[in-house]
Amino acid sequence: MPGGKHRSVVLVSGGMDSCVCAALAARDTDATALHVSYGQRTEQRERWSFERICDRLGIRQRLALRNDALSIIGGSALTDAGIAVPEAKTEIGAGSVPVTYVPFRNAHFLAAAVSWAEVLNAEQVYIGAVEQDSSGYPDCRPAYYKAFNEVVRTGTREGRIRIVTPLIAMRKAEIVRLGLELGAPFELTWSCYSREDNACGICESCVLRLRAFEEAGAPDPLPYLPRMAGHTI
Repeated sequence: MPGGKHRSVVLVSGGMDSCVCAALAARDTDATALHVSYGQRTEQRERWSFERICDRLGIRQRLALRNDALSIIGGSALTDAGIAVPEAKTEIGAGSVPVTYVPFRNAHFLAAAVSWAEVLNAEQVYIGAVEQDSSGYPDCRPAYYKAFNEVVRTGTREGRIRIVTPLIAMRKAEIVRLGLELGAPFELTWSCYSREDNACGICESCVLRLRAFEEAGAPDPLPYLPRMAGHTI
């Protein structure tokens, strides 16, 4: 427990929310970082982001895992090449759960993180889940984490590990502002669902990110494809 800080495990996907969450974990705890590759379209770019975010934040102990179950099961545009990644709708999150939802994905990630937390004697698992300004994924709701914490309490040796979601009630623009205050390396992150070279700018993840930076009054440092006529943020 260096400097009196408790140990934590933070899930780092490589996206902007997980980057800000990792910056908080690195500030407040003795943080370790976990990344899970699951056959998603932008797998290599996200892994690259994970490593460099950890380098920048000074998180030395890290673990990169592979979960083939999610890509074998399929059912998501992120893991199935036969399902197209859709363009963002005007009202993101207002309709049904989109095809970019990976069925019960966060349960897989949290299970691995809690297992590692037990081994490390860590007390907290950080995850950058966001309910506001989101696509409406069911595993990003506060009730989900309340229930999952009860599973962790009853299903671990000492029952004291807690999953924490410091961003869950924040708007995306607030997350950008917080990240800027923390010095989170947004230029190292990746949010696009479909591309690894230049972000598409039209998937839900890209649009949510672009709106957030615009509302925060800050430039988004990522490279985007030239915007096509008729497309707006």
